[in-house]
Amino acid sequence: MIIPYGKQRIDSKDIRTINKVLKSDFLTQGPMVKEFEKHLKRKLFAKYATVVNNGSSALLAIGKILNWKRGDLIAVPPITFLSSVNTIEHCGAKPIFIDINLKDYCMDPNILEKALQKDKNKNIKAAIIVDYGGQPAQWDKFLSLKRKYNIKLVNDNCHALGSSFHNNKGYAVKYADLVSLSFHPVKAITTGEGGAILTNNLKYEKKAKILRTHGIIREKKHWKYSMREIGYNFRLPDINCALGISQIKKLDKFIKKRKKIAKIYDKHFYDKKKFVVPKKIINSENSYHLYPLLLNLNKIKKTKDMIIKEFLKCGIKLQVHYIPVNTQPYYKKKYGFNKKNFKNTISFFKRCISLPIFYELNTNKISYIKKICNKVLKNQ
Repeated sequence: MIIPYGKQRIDSKDIRTINKVLKSDFLTQGPMVKEFEKHLKRKLFAKYATVVNNGSSALLAIGKILNWKRGDLIAVPPITFLSSVNTIEHCGAKPIFIDINLKDYCMDPNILEKALQKDKNKNIKAAIIVDYGGQPAQWDKFLSLKRKYNIKLVNDNCHALGSSFHNNKGYAVKYADLVSLSFHPVKAITTGEGGAILTNNLKYEKKAKILRTHGIIREKKHWKYSMREIGYNFRLPDINCALGISQIKKLDKFIKKRKKIAKIYDKHFYDKKKFVVPKKIINSENSYHLYPLLLNLNKIKKTKDMIIKEFLKCGIKLQVHYIPVNTQPYYKKKYGFNKKNFKNTISFFKRCISLPIFYELNTNKISYIKKICNKVLKNQ
């Protein structure tokens, strides 16, 4: 038996929906694109949605929409996937890494404010806030910083589809200027590969649509078009959009199952001397894209590498989310790395593993995971 940390749930309705598109006139640039965007707007309380071919494309388009350029500084946490930072480099701007806090594992707004106070030339133009693992960040505080220092906020919401903040599932577009989503197979819903840009700003929406299709604007005559700027082919085909429409109808069911699994894990890892489970944050609801478990390696008396290898021998593929981006060879060589500025990031990375959590994780598999946890982590 092999148990990954995450996987998609595809049922017969999904397959029938895709087959219907395969028999239609449009495989791409057809009616399913706008239909999927309508579903996203309705579900996430956004005025505008632009679907794209993946979450990385969504982030890159956002950087272009906000006109990030050489000389600009963009704040970003080190505990994130590479694309959150790579998009800054692609735009010619420079990342400024801000340490996380050990409460929600998201960017620490207090450390961001210190960086903004030191930025006398006002070079920090925006902050990319990652809702890590499905846990919303401290958005009230970030909104206050946005207003105080006149910066833009980007929500990398790729982990947090289905999360809520102050009982609002549409919090992402309420607090951030632009939001990126991902529909990779391990996410809450999938389109195979896919992503989206959400915003309540019409100007940003128009720019997103232009960038998605080579910088082209179509005119009333069906054959006539004009290219106004350099764009990309970020289009998401109708096949993928059809799957997304079918999947988003089941989002609440998917999240409910993830929360159920998280409760089982919370109860199992009761020993606070050995484990730190994800904290329950007041006024927010975690959708549990990830279940990050922090280990006290001194108590367990094993290295993290040893633990991961032992789980793998038993057929359980743990993951690590993430290797800090600012320790990656490219970024370390280009910008250096001062451990003193990233104490929480280092502590988190040394101790964190991601346990399997996905819809099809049944009772037998969960029991097996608990059994192996007891064996490897000596949780008895």
